[in-house]
Amino acid sequence: MYGKAFAPEYQGALTSLSVNSSLVDVLTEGVERLREAERSGRLDEEARCGLAVAEAHRRLGQVEDADRAWKASYRAARAAGDTAAMAWALWSGGTLARQRGAFPLARRLLGLAAGLGERGGDVVVRGYSLAGLAETGRIQGDYAAVGRLHEQLLAEARRRGEARHTVWALEGIAQMHRNTGSYDRAYELFEEAAGIAARAEDRRGHAWALRGLADIVSVRDGDSERALTLLSEAERSCRTMNLSSALAYNHKMRGNVYYRAGRYAEARTMYELALTEFRAMSEPRGEALARLGLAKSLARLGRDRAETAAELADLADVLERAGLRHAREMVTRAQAEFGVATEAVR
Repeated sequence: MYGKAFAPEYQGALTSLSVNSSLVDVLTEGVERLREAERSGRLDEEARCGLAVAEAHRRLGQVEDADRAWKASYRAARAAGDTAAMAWALWSGGTLARQRGAFPLARRLLGLAAGLGERGGDVVVRGYSLAGLAETGRIQGDYAAVGRLHEQLLAEARRRGEARHTVWALEGIAQMHRNTGSYDRAYELFEEAAGIAARAEDRRGHAWALRGLADIVSVRDGDSERALTLLSEAERSCRTMNLSSALAYNHKMRGNVYYRAGRYAEARTMYELALTEFRAMSEPRGEALARLGLAKSLARLGRDRAETAAELADLADVLERAGLRHAREMVTRAQAEFGVATEAVR
C-alpha cells in the first residue's frame, strides 16, 4: 500500500537525497548546489536548494542560520515567480517559528503556505502546511480544534499512499490519545506508525514512533526496561541522521522513564542533558519540559520545598504566556504532587 518514504523538501538538484540522509551531508551538498545556482543566476534552483539548506539548519538546531536560509529561499522563489517554491519556503519558516515557540507567527506563515500551495497546484506542500497548522494546535493542547484536521490529513495521506505523511498523522493522533489517557488506542496508533515507517525506510518517523511506544510502555505498563530498549533503538537513528531535536526529546523521554521508575538521580542526569540540548537549539517548549522534569527529580532528591515551589511557579508563568495548555496542566499536576500549589500562586 505504501511505497518507500521520500523527502519532498529536497528538490531541484537535491532530489537524489534520501529521507534518511544525514543532515550534515544534506547541509554540505545543499550549500554547494545553492552556490552553483547563485553563480548561474538560476533563481528557481536557488529557492529549491535554499529550502534544503534551511531545513537542514533547522533540524540541526541552528535556528539563526535556518531563519536566514528560508527567507533567502522565499525571496529567490518570489523573484522567479515560482508560487509552489514560495509555499515551500513559507512552510519551512512556519515550521521553524513553531520550533522556536512563536506560535502566532507559525500559524500565519503556515496558513500562507497552504494557500500558495493550493494556488500553485502543489498538493504536497499544501498538505505539509496544513499538517503544520494541525501540529501547532496539537502542541498547544487545542485538541478539539485540530483533531479533525489530523484525521482528514491521515485519510488524504493513506489515499495517496504517502508513508511519511501517514506516519506523521498517526503519531499526532496517537499523542493526543496518550495525553488524554487513552493509552491502549495511543499504543495501537504508535505501533501502526512504527510498522509503516519501518517498511517505508523512514528512520525519522520510526524513531518518533518508538519514542511514543516507550512512553506508553512506561506509563501504562510500568515496564521501564522495555521502554529504555525502545529509546535506545530510536537514539541510534537520531545519531545516524544527526537529528538534534529528536535526540533531545529522546533524552527527555528517557528522563521520564527513569522518573516513573523511581530512579531519580538517573532522571536528573537525563533531564540536565536534554535541557542543555534544547537550550543550544533555542527550543523553548523542549526546554520547559526538561526544566519541569528536572524540578520534579530534584524535589524527589531532597531539594528545598521553597525552591521547588518557585521553579514550578516560574514554569507555570512561562507556559501560560507561551499558550502551551497541556504542558501548563502538567505543571499544575506537579504543584499538586509536591504540595506547593499554594506557594506557587502566592
